[in-house]
Amino acid sequence: MERKWLTLIAVCVATFMLLIDVTIVNVALPDIQRDLDASLSSLQWVIGAYALTLASFLLVSGSIGDRLGRRRVFSFGFVVFTVASALCGLSGDATLLNLARGLQGCGAAAMFATALALIAQEFEGRERGNAIGIWGATVGGAVAIGPLVGGVITEGLGWEWIFFINVPIGIGALVLTETKLANVKASDPQPIDWPGLVTFSAALFLLIFGLIRGNPEGWGSAVIVASLAGAVLLLIAFVAIELRKRDAMLDMSLFRNSSFTGVSIVALTLSAGMFAMFLYLTLYLQDVLVYSPLEAGLRFLPLTLLSFIAAPIAGRLLGRIPARAMMGTGMILVGIGLILLGGIDPDDSWTHLLPGSILAGIGIGTTNPGIASVALGVVDAARAGMASGINSTFRQVGIATGTAGLGAVFQARIDSKLADTLPQAPSAFADAVSSGATQNALAAVPPAFRERAAAAADQAFISGLNEILILGAAIALLGGLASWLLIRERDMVGAPGAAPEGAAPAQDAGGPEPAAGSAPAR
Repeated sequence: MERKWLTLIAVCVATFMLLIDVTIVNVALPDIQRDLDASLSSLQWVIGAYALTLASFLLVSGSIGDRLGRRRVFSFGFVVFTVASALCGLSGDATLLNLARGLQGCGAAAMFATALALIAQEFEGRERGNAIGIWGATVGGAVAIGPLVGGVITEGLGWEWIFFINVPIGIGALVLTETKLANVKASDPQPIDWPGLVTFSAALFLLIFGLIRGNPEGWGSAVIVASLAGAVLLLIAFVAIELRKRDAMLDMSLFRNSSFTGVSIVALTLSAGMFAMFLYLTLYLQDVLVYSPLEAGLRFLPLTLLSFIAAPIAGRLLGRIPARAMMGTGMILVGIGLILLGGIDPDDSWTHLLPGSILAGIGIGTTNPGIASVALGVVDAARAGMASGINSTFRQVGIATGTAGLGAVFQARIDSKLADTLPQAPSAFADAVSSGATQNALAAVPPAFRERAAAAADQAFISGLNEILILGAAIALLGGLASWLLIRERDMVGAPGAAPEGAAPAQDAGGPEPAAGSAPAR
């Protein structure tokens, strides 16, 4: 087989592994909670640690790939991801699992940052478009079947095997990568932006830590105030560094383009409003409705499969329908879908979720192709890699911050509701309810008190879930508004009236002048 097709196979396997590990984990979280006696904050870190390190190291991994060679960095990512997967499965407590998940994210960043570059170096013209289309289908397929595969593995083999299964696949793909792929370096690689990496990673960590630990520690406590203030200061420092560095890992000049800013907001809000919600919907299906992991995975299929089916249809329509309308409509559908998912009553069955799942699934599929198209379409070819990396970073930041932020509201609502309806319950009971461990907690409740405690727990959990579903809807609708207001067809490279390649885009009449001192194109 030709090297280019072996390259495509290796890249698709890697992409499938790292993306399915985002969705496959969700349905295993209740089992992880029971086995490791994990709190809600620990479950949030299972999702957040992976997304945080992936977001932190994604842009810099691309620069390292340019310097050392894409295959070498890709292989290194495979090694790290495979070893980390084994450590995840072997973890005996939640802290070790979360540390291993963070290490997985580092490996995933190295693979994801070099995946498209490896395809681009082997394919040209129409074949390159076909190869990227196959890679895109792999992305959609991983998201679509992740919950179902997670349910099958968790129920049949145990949650550890959702990680162990990566080991033989990773070893096989690593051998293929090292023996068949070419190691191509950039002819003029940029220096690695260490100050940007340190300030961005530290700011993101402090922000997530503050949001996750806010309820347990107290929002006015010194550690939370210091964490959130530190995050703000470090983000300001990061922006200042990136504006002044010629070799910045994040080219701030791209955000002068209204459409690039808009599509970045859409990517962030889709992840923060919708994808971050999967954790809490999974806890509802498995703890309140008492479904098994496989049964819960099956009930996610209307949402995930419809997003997979809608995406190629939306992709074909992009040439006829403006991207702003496509994404704006998609995000509005996601927002309405989240509203319909809400309004849950304790007596409702899972079918209450069906209308909202259908609309949200169609909305996700309608939005995603436009995000990729606009993120790459508003920049010249020399900065396509940077634009794609920034867009992927915004997605991961959205998942990490959305999971943490929604969880803070969710836990606070549960604590407040239980304090009103079950004031004699210990704080440990509220913690168990918020982490999806109600059934375990009820076993320790006196039998005469158990029925009332179970009803109060369900009401508190559903109240918290309904509240964050409305919040998620507001975030998604904000993304839709950003699409309609900020994304413009004339910003696309090559569009009539567009700025020449490499030049700053034209501003709206009366708008601010472009800032000077922009970072050079990569």
